[in-house]
Formats: sequence, structure tokens, C-alpha cells
Amino acid sequence: MNIPSDLKYAKSHEWVRQEGDSYVIGVTDFAQNELGDIVFVNLPQEGDSVSVGDAFSDVESVKAVSDVLSPVSGVVEAVNEELLDDPAKVNSDPYGAWFIKVKDVSETEELLDAAAYEAHCAAEKE
Repeated sequence: MNIPSDLKYAKSHEWVRQEGDSYVIGVTDFAQNELGDIVFVNLPQEGDSVSVGDAFSDVESVKAVSDVLSPVSGVVEAVNEELLDDPAKVNSDPYGAWFIKVKDVSETEELLDAAAYEAHCAAEKE
């Protein structure tokens, strides 16, 4: 399982990368592996508000439809429209296939570092 040390993580299996004042959000390698082959991604609109723990997107895989939860609160400033045409990028490159960029971010205290996220994943597998 790939868990880059330069990212932060949510217990709900989203990753966060800070880029200046923006936060880029996607789903982790663990999540895409659990979901299976992703065939559809539903994304929010630019300007939408997101809140910690609330769904901002859903992904449809061959197994099920799953919500993607926001690991931070803020305002969507960009969406990765490439995922609409090629949702399988989430499977092939989960840390390159970001979903949204968020600005005016708050509520980042619950984010985990790589070691804590790895321990969380191990506990879920038990």
C-alpha cells in the first residue's frame, strides 16, 4: 500500500496536499483498492462549499457507489474534469488523480500524518 509521507490523510481515506493557500484532495491508494475498478466520478461545482465529514463527491465502481467525504471545510476553487472522462485514473494513479482544490480552508486538525494513517488502515484490516 502506497502512503506518501508528504501528504495528510483523513480516517475516511481521502488525502490532502497543501499547495500555498489551497488544499488538493483525492482518495488514497487504500480507498481505490477497496473500491475496485472505478467507472464513474461525480464532482461538485466550483464555488460549492464543503464541510469536514460531508460528502462532496461520489464514485461508482464495479462493486458499489461510495461517497467521498471532505477532510477539510472550505470552498471548491477547482475540480479535476479529467476524471469525468477517465475515472479509471483514480485506480491507476490515486495520488495524481485529484478530485478538488479547496480554498478558504479550515478544520484541518483531524488530519493524520502518513504513519498515523498507516496505523489506521492496519487497524481497519484486522
